[in-house]
Amino acid sequence: MSRIKIELEKLLKERKISKNQLCYACKLQHTQLNNYCKNKVVRVDLATIAKICDYVGCSIADILVLEKDEEPEQEIAEK
Repeated sequence: MSRIKIELEKLLKERKISKNQLCYACKLQHTQLNNYCKNKVVRVDLATIAKICDYVGCSIADILVLEKDEEPEQEIAEK
């Protein structure tokens, strides 16, 4: 099963933006931002993602990445 990975922390490092800057600019709590950075979010708030994209100057695809799982060996053998 595929899963969505949040690559916000990587993006912030690449753009040299601190978490404090982002929290202040987007009016986010540090706990909320850390959860996004550490992939501990189960339900993504679209308004929050939009604020982050606007401030960082990126698209949603730069933050949210679909990771596909490898097919289990059993399924490959059956094909």
